[in-house]
Amino acid sequence: MLAIILLLPLWVTSQENYPVDAFRAPLDIPLVLAGTFGELRSNHFHSGIDIKTQQRQGLPVYAIGDGTVTRIKISHWGYGKALYIAHPNGYTSVYAHLQKFSPEIEGYVKKIQYDKKSFEIEVFPDYGELKVQKDSIIAYSGNTGGSSGPHLHFEIRSSISEKPTNPLLYGLDVRDATNPSFQAVYAYPLSPNSIVNQSSNKIQIPFSRQQDGSFLAEEVTAIGTIGFGIAAFDRQDLAANQNGLYAIEQKVNGKMYTEIDFENFSFAETRYINTLIDYPHFAKYRRRIQRCYKVNGNELSIYKSLYNDGKVNIREGLSYNVEIQIKDLKGNVSTLVIPVQGKTEPVVNSKEDVRTENYVVASKPNNFDLGLAKVYFPANTFYEDFYIDLKKGEDTVTIHNSSIPAHKNFTLTFDASKFSESELKHAFIARLDKKRRPDYVKTYKRGTTFTTRTRNLGTYTISLDTVAPKIRPKNFKAKQWLSNYRYLSLYITDDLSGINTYQATLNGKWILMEYEPKTKTLTYNFDDQILDKKQCELEVVVTDNVGNSTTFTSSFYRN
Repeated sequence: MLAIILLLPLWVTSQENYPVDAFRAPLDIPLVLAGTFGELRSNHFHSGIDIKTQQRQGLPVYAIGDGTVTRIKISHWGYGKALYIAHPNGYTSVYAHLQKFSPEIEGYVKKIQYDKKSFEIEVFPDYGELKVQKDSIIAYSGNTGGSSGPHLHFEIRSSISEKPTNPLLYGLDVRDATNPSFQAVYAYPLSPNSIVNQSSNKIQIPFSRQQDGSFLAEEVTAIGTIGFGIAAFDRQDLAANQNGLYAIEQKVNGKMYTEIDFENFSFAETRYINTLIDYPHFAKYRRRIQRCYKVNGNELSIYKSLYNDGKVNIREGLSYNVEIQIKDLKGNVSTLVIPVQGKTEPVVNSKEDVRTENYVVASKPNNFDLGLAKVYFPANTFYEDFYIDLKKGEDTVTIHNSSIPAHKNFTLTFDASKFSESELKHAFIARLDKKRRPDYVKTYKRGTTFTTRTRNLGTYTISLDTVAPKIRPKNFKAKQWLSNYRYLSLYITDDLSGINTYQATLNGKWILMEYEPKTKTLTYNFDDQILDKKQCELEVVVTDNVGNSTTFTSSFYRN
């Protein structure tokens, strides 16, 4: 264990004293990461580490320490099947995307699911009701919920504040002798008259690797207040995944301007990731540029030190040496130096002054009437003031575009009075994708008034869904003997508004069917053992989001 402690570099001494010998690893295989703590995700920071499970499901998952189960959540998306264990030393461990739980926990969960007649549940067992011991098997790894491949999502949180902390600070050993990598660096003119390389728009700066392993950018000429942003990733040994960085430092002429690390953060602040990255760039190119400076509306606590909000004031005739370092927890470091010369030059690439008829003041509530619909933005829906582009179509309304992130939900209300009474039953508010295809958004109906709450700008309309879901058996046929089958499975699909609910009975008794949206399957496990006849009558009812319903019936035989 001493060797693990010695691997931690000196520059993490400002961190808390985490118990590096209290916990074991949650898996018995070498820890290879598909995702790191604090990694940049859509609208949030990654709150744990993603451990590869060798492209398999069903690996034993172990309690990292003695404790008690305090929360169990099962959902179709998100963490899928997730388990939360509180430990006596003040930490809570989280295990997600599980295939199933250990027999004792699985039995506890199944009883609640049958009592509530629901696959999706969230329960909080009494403290001490489900005790676990260190090294005991608590679950098996899987691919449930929003997982895009088999892995274990693992977290360690403070039991008091519920803030997640980087699990690698607790002595978990991940092989890593690889330096983080720079992909791109950008300079941003930030004041009204600032210029970088004769541009008032952001520019990408070429750079090259030096003999000593560091990186040197081409000299930049600038004037006024500027900032820098980087696209970068970290890579651990044994995997090719481009994972997130642990720390970023920016120095100007040797003075620390920006110091960021992902030791911990709070869930309340995670959506402010949209102010850390260059969001318009991400919306257009799907690449995240991390700003080394702080913008208005940014309330993140990940800054360990910050001078002048990380912005650099460039004066005529002066030279500046900007050094950006990216680091991981094992002390691997990559350094990029950007020489900057203060020089006023004519602007060749001017920033476009885009103005519309409507202006949003972020700190105040804003209402707009779009004819077919009305939109209401509560105060602080957005991070900054901006000119908003609003369009009224014959059947659609356009609310700006996806280049602006919303921090809060706003309300969109449609007048659906042009639809007949029968059409209203099948109607819903839809957001049109890039190919103008409608995507269902949760719709609240009150007569001919349709309302939704969303954070997504874009084009909206009212669509009709008159086609019921489809159901077909996956692994059996009617009148078939299924005595040797472990499970029963069906495909369920819907062409437009999406699956809302499903119910199944066997010989008139409710049965638990697990829904996996990624594979569009419903599965019943015969281990539930509620069969009381050789001839079994199955009935499955599936309803979509506007109420279209399909009933499937079939019979089979089983000893």
